[in-house]
Amino acid sequence: MSALAELLAEGREQRIYSGAAWSVGNAEGPLDRGWTGTRSWDGPPLDGADVWDLASVTKPIAGLAVMALVERGALGLDATVGTYLPEYRGGDKAELTVRQLLTHTSGIPGQVPLYRDHPTRASLLEAVRLLPLTAKPGTRVQYSSQGFVVLGLIAEAAAGQPLDTLVERLVCAPLGMRDTVFCPDSGRRARAVATEDCPWRGRPVVGEVHDENAVVLGGVGGHAGLFSTLEDMELLGAALAGGGRGLLRPDTFAVMTAAHTDGLALRRALAWQGRDPVGSPAGEVFGPDSYGHTGFTGTSLWVDPRTGRYAVLLTNRVHPTRTGDGIVAVRRAFHDAAARTPSLAPGGHHGVE
Repeated sequence: MSALAELLAEGREQRIYSGAAWSVGNAEGPLDRGWTGTRSWDGPPLDGADVWDLASVTKPIAGLAVMALVERGALGLDATVGTYLPEYRGGDKAELTVRQLLTHTSGIPGQVPLYRDHPTRASLLEAVRLLPLTAKPGTRVQYSSQGFVVLGLIAEAAAGQPLDTLVERLVCAPLGMRDTVFCPDSGRRARAVATEDCPWRGRPVVGEVHDENAVVLGGVGGHAGLFSTLEDMELLGAALAGGGRGLLRPDTFAVMTAAHTDGLALRRALAWQGRDPVGSPAGEVFGPDSYGHTGFTGTSLWVDPRTGRYAVLLTNRVHPTRTGDGIVAVRRAFHDAAARTPSLAPGGHHGVE
């Protein structure tokens, strides 16, 4: 059994999640991959075709679609929110730029449970528009799902197409990611891994987005809502490890993955997290120029351009409850072990029951 298989089997034994799937590889594909555990605590064993709620790993995938629009001239990084969204003109967000939204430096606050008071899409979007800024734009990195909701609206307005269509056309289709979707159909829901026994919904959530704000938005948002499989995430990881091939031109990809917030407390690229000097979810071994993203449900994707390596981790650490932070140590240990995985290892399957 590989070090990664052992580590993730132990996480299940500690009841941090009922199941985990992983892949570590390079531009040619996986070096070490597998899965362990079950789709829910009383559910069937994982089989590798399982469908996972990516949570905030949606953000960089939506970000890739945004950058594809930038590359095509449909959208400008330094264009303002008001340029694309007339309802924002005259408000405190009119002059915020696409770049500030992508780097979480817009000043729009982040983890706001708007769904509690705004049960419809229209009222929730209006609440986002009216959220007071909590920092001067460009001065502070503060993680903002609401900023990515706005970014999704901008992409739709610039392209004249819904966000789910844009992600499919500009990211998933070029890479052959056939199972990466918003709002999974019944066939995919039947393969879905359980997330939280949700107090708000009064039931365990399976194959429906975990993020409550995304639920109210209809399951599609720039911040959350995508579901995917291990195989699809491997395709994405390999494309990123290969310099964004099949997705963006090398110059566009270099701009997207470079650090844009040096001088501020947290390191951010465009829609990607950089490797923060202290406490990074990437652990200690991935290089200083590595980038990636984590998701609240227990997912992550990380890439080190220096070594040409990607690491994908998919878990349901919010099942059956979101309390507990055991995933933090598991994720860091996983990334450290992933960075040390031998390059010449055959792409074996290390599934463990």
